[in-house]
Amino acid sequence: MSDQTFQLIAIAIYFVMMLAIGYYAYTRTKNIDGYMLAERGLHPAVAALSANAADMSGWLLLGLPGAIYLSGLSASWIAIGLIIGAWLNWKYVAPRLRAYTEIAGDSITIPSFFERRLRDRSHLLRIVAALVILVFFTFYVSSGMVAAGKFFESSFGWTYLDGMLLVAAVTLAYTLFGGFLGATLTDVAQGLLMFAALIAVPFVALTQIGSLAEVAAGARAVNPDAFALFSGEGGALAIAVATFSTAAWGLGYFGQPHIIVRFMALRTPGEAHYGRIVSTTWMIITALGATAASLIGISYFAGDAEKELEDPETVFLLLSQIFFHPLVAGFVLAAVLAAVMSTMSSQLVVCSSALVEDLVNLTGRKASPQMLLNLGRLSVLVVAVVGLVLALDPDAGVLALVAFAWAGFGGAFGPIVLLSLYWRKLTAAGALAGMIAGAVTVFVWGNIDVLTSNMYEIVPGFLVNLLVAVVVSLARPGTNAGVDEEFERMEHELGHRRREPVA
Repeated sequence: MSDQTFQLIAIAIYFVMMLAIGYYAYTRTKNIDGYMLAERGLHPAVAALSANAADMSGWLLLGLPGAIYLSGLSASWIAIGLIIGAWLNWKYVAPRLRAYTEIAGDSITIPSFFERRLRDRSHLLRIVAALVILVFFTFYVSSGMVAAGKFFESSFGWTYLDGMLLVAAVTLAYTLFGGFLGATLTDVAQGLLMFAALIAVPFVALTQIGSLAEVAAGARAVNPDAFALFSGEGGALAIAVATFSTAAWGLGYFGQPHIIVRFMALRTPGEAHYGRIVSTTWMIITALGATAASLIGISYFAGDAEKELEDPETVFLLLSQIFFHPLVAGFVLAAVLAAVMSTMSSQLVVCSSALVEDLVNLTGRKASPQMLLNLGRLSVLVVAVVGLVLALDPDAGVLALVAFAWAGFGGAFGPIVLLSLYWRKLTAAGALAGMIAGAVTVFVWGNIDVLTSNMYEIVPGFLVNLLVAVVVSLARPGTNAGVDEEFERMEHELGHRRREPVA
């Protein structure tokens, strides 16, 4: 059999596994709470691995190795920022959000939590938050489909449309029927596959090429700044600003709905401690694996004119194809698909919850649990179809919206999540004003080249949101005994349940 046949067999096995997990989740999903939040029954390790897989997307195996291949270790600050941001998120957001969302009317979505936490009877805050989720995530899902189409086009010579439709169909199948549990369990499998690939590829490549000293010497011969964490054009101040701007990706974690919804699904608030250990360990090891593969690639490819890469983002994939049996290399290719599909499935579920829980339920019409469950599945289908239509043009620039969407959620939701959990004086008016101000700032800043070239738009968006929310809340203070009572209940529960045994 040809190498390509072996690789396709590996990818077929991967697809069958994902569909089987989706069917298992389907048999366990009986109502809308199970479909949207797995009835708050996630083991902390499951929550951590699924959050990481949903977060990382294809940048961990493609974008990060490509950036380091071109620029050296200075490009790794995005990974450093994300690791720090994820650790802080698990430490300071996860336990409080798990406790508070249950206390505040058993909220199962971020928009519904904002409304109930802040007693917004106008429903405006919830509607705006749901619309922000739908707009950004529809394009986010579309970007994943574009990546999938290009993956099969470049790896196997398929047409762009055929590759996109195949990945969209498999992802839609296990998400449509399995819901949150299906997306979460497949994310765990995908996260483990990514983890294995990012350990195996640099390890095997290093043993085949030579010693660490030889790789380091080869990389420095190509790029003297390959191992410099701080490098770039301009003086020390310009380099410091650029480094901070890159690391500022970590700010986005506090406002990513598809990540923090995992916190809400934990069995208890105390289990966030164990989730943080698993999540941080996975992120550090995979980031080191991606970095090592990049540096090995510099030494192996860039030092030889005949081997020079046309696309630096393929460095990880090419190393796997050179040093592994084609069947094993096929599973490495499947890891790239896993990164893309895990993110898409999580976003589809969050969009579904925004449509059903945060918009349809506000109409006041009564619906049976089965009807709500069917509406949830229909919503997944609708969002997927819209994303598919947007992705039909591979040159539409949808992929460029990934960084923009991350900044949008971080700027619109991040400060409101933190203030809701830590500042009892936050009001609905302050949250709404801050959310809108943050989103607008990200949009404006992100579309002015002279601004984005100096600072990632998430930084001004986050700061403007925080400032506006605090000022408006203090200018128009609210008095509600129920808010104070719930806030105290949340802090009391956390004080008595810091850490719990994990079964």
